[in-house]
Amino acid sequence: MLSFARLRADEGFSLLLELRVENYAVIDNVVVEFGPGLNLLTGETGAGKSILIDALALLLGEKASTDVVRHGCDKAVISAVFDADAKPLPHVLEANGLDSDGDQIILRREILATGKARVFVNNQPATVAVLKQLAPHLAIVHAQNESMMAFDPQARLELLDTAAAIDISATADAYAEWNRIRQHIAELEQGEQDKLRLVDLWNFQLKEIDSAAVHPGEDQKLEAEKRVLGNSERILAAALGAFDGLYDGAQSSAATIRVAMRQLEDLARFDPKFQDSIAQLETARITVEDIGVTLRDYADGIEASPERLAEVEDRLAMIDRLRRKYGNALEDVIAYGEDLRRKLNEIENKDEVLRDLRKQLAKAAEKYLTEARALSKRRYEIARKLEKTVESEVNDLAMKAKFKIEVGGSDEEGNWTSTGFDQVSYLISANPGEPLGAIEHIASGGELSRVMLALKASVEAGRGQKKSDHQRTLVFDEIDTGIGGRAAEAVGRKLKALARTKQVLCITHLPQIASFGDQHFLIEKKETGGRSRTNVRALEGKERVEEIARMLSGAKLTDASLKNAEQMLTQTAKSG
Repeated sequence: MLSFARLRADEGFSLLLELRVENYAVIDNVVVEFGPGLNLLTGETGAGKSILIDALALLLGEKASTDVVRHGCDKAVISAVFDADAKPLPHVLEANGLDSDGDQIILRREILATGKARVFVNNQPATVAVLKQLAPHLAIVHAQNESMMAFDPQARLELLDTAAAIDISATADAYAEWNRIRQHIAELEQGEQDKLRLVDLWNFQLKEIDSAAVHPGEDQKLEAEKRVLGNSERILAAALGAFDGLYDGAQSSAATIRVAMRQLEDLARFDPKFQDSIAQLETARITVEDIGVTLRDYADGIEASPERLAEVEDRLAMIDRLRRKYGNALEDVIAYGEDLRRKLNEIENKDEVLRDLRKQLAKAAEKYLTEARALSKRRYEIARKLEKTVESEVNDLAMKAKFKIEVGGSDEEGNWTSTGFDQVSYLISANPGEPLGAIEHIASGGELSRVMLALKASVEAGRGQKKSDHQRTLVFDEIDTGIGGRAAEAVGRKLKALARTKQVLCITHLPQIASFGDQHFLIEKKETGGRSRTNVRALEGKERVEEIARMLSGAKLTDASLKNAEQMLTQTAKSG
């Protein structure tokens, strides 16, 4: 039996400790505590096996629908606890203003029947975008229908890049810069009539902004001045009243403090302990008098001027008109004016600007090709290595196949993208003597499932060899579609091998695979109170033998199926 401690010995790890699902589809309330190694989930068709995996996928950022909320309930709640020390996780949490909770990541997602949803990470409000950022470091779900979908052009490329841990950011940045310059040139080369119409409009707009002669922060200063001018009498009375109370009146604070100081000076002649009090009062008197002087000067500067108030209001009205037309803030208006000035200058000096831009475009294209060609070379190298590994893995799964990864594509400009110019094809010959062909066209459902498992096993093995990577939880939803017999046993062995270095969750309907599990969970649907409810429970001993026997012979258990189940468990235990 594997232990969590053994898996934790890796450079980094991710382990799903607990999955809790409430009011989700046919699930009322289910809590599953997973273990290390291979976790198998079995059950009759329609019991809700894939529903459990779908719920986990929601915690990894998949799109949600109100249809999943159990009928009659206000909301569905899915939560999970991961034990994880992947190095990128603290950075993801910090970048999103979230606190970490040691080596544990607690995810919770609530889907309300009203259509609203809430996300929490470590019991702190978060977003689905954060779940998507965390997901690659926690778990990856290989869905039941992925075998066909995974061979679309973009996915083929991504799988190869994942296997090589290729960083395409340099190529993407180079493409973005080249594309930006190209679009800028296209804008300058647009039709003459459109250009002239735009020039007239831009000149009018720039003249309007320039004639206003606005400057940053002017609107805020004018608003403050307007408040003073509009309330000058009240402000003057308040300032003079405060000045009189603090400094100038017969009963002012300053006069009262001076009287008190004289009394304390008399006391200090008899008791020196009052010397400190005298010093403190002196400080207070100075502060009070300073404030009084400030108030007096402020009051002297207040001038009730209806003319100036009208000027300020007119100026603010003009600024408001500019903001409505050219930007939400005054700074946006100024920035818009500078952009207009740049555009008009470019058009006025169009030929010179275009010459400069074309030089920039040539340099950007050269940089892109350098990055994209280096990327293509790296992909070709990893394809040669990966195809050998995958072919070996496939043939371990009861196949006699040849496997090849072709990296092609032209570096002509029409093929440029942010991910390079490569096109990747996965080819297979499933039978000796047959030519290689595109796997999505010639492989059967069972062959596709096995090739997908071989690809994933090879990619994950490559990731595990890199110290910069860590071991994620792998989830397979019926990867055994279309296979049986000897092939099923081979798939079980492959899953078991994967589970020696990482946690694996797998839904299966094949007893040959179920017998390899380190933990075995039964998903069953029962009717209670006129409603269907899905439950999940761990199986051990006799119950596990009976479940595998059911998978062998159907609902009716026989002595032969029970004996066969016991033999399968004994054999896999010896081989594992």
